[in-house]
Amino acid sequence: QVQLVESGGGLVQAGGSLRLSCAASGLTFSIYAMAWFRQAPGKEREFVAAINWGGTSTYYTDSVKGRFTISRDNAKNTVYLQMNSLKPEDTAVYYCAADRTMGETTRLGSGIDYWGKGTLVTVSS
Repeated sequence: QVQLVESGGGLVQAGGSLRLSCAASGLTFSIYAMAWFRQAPGKEREFVAAINWGGTSTYYTDSVKGRFTISRDNAKNTVYLQMNSLKPEDTAVYYCAADRTMGETTRLGSGIDYWGKGTLVTVSS
């Protein structure tokens, strides 16, 4: 049974930082691209960042470029999202996702094989 378990969410003031973690089990982690999505209250889920299986390629949505960093540790079956200079508009439930291939379908969410249950990030102004 595949599980993606997010952690690290919480309440932070604007300008602060958080690091999200996603621990994967039940799959061969090192062959999956991994991604983070988020869904703010009343809004659709949106792509945040993705990283390829080897960690050599990363992609970000424009609104987080320069502030967020995605990384992975294949030895620990874990993917991370370091979030700096947080803004109130970053408030959302953040979801971890695994995709056997990485491409446009990853960004759109339509190619995702597995989803986590999410962790809430709240940024106060």
